[in-house]
Amino acid sequence: MDRLFVYIAVVLTIIIVIPFYRVVVGPTLFDRLLGAGAIGTKTLVLLCLVGILYGRLDMFIDITLAYAILNFVTNIAIAKYFIHPKAEPVEVPE
Repeated sequence: MDRLFVYIAVVLTIIIVIPFYRVVVGPTLFDRLLGAGAIGTKTLVLLCLVGILYGRLDMFIDITLAYAILNFVTNIAIAKYFIHPKAEPVEVPE
């Protein structure tokens, strides 16, 4: 049974390369954000598989939840930053 989880983890790691290509080469910024979100989601599943392999799923679920929250907040912050970029400084005439 552990061999099956190892095979699934290897395949999932290979599948992570596809969104990574989208992050590096993506034609627009939003494509890159979507790729980063997909990598984060696949990493969550990979962490759960590692937890099953080590027999400590309860510990890895906590790590996965923390990583999921961090991934979500980061994606929202980056998206908000690029929708409303910093205002350019205004020069005051003398």
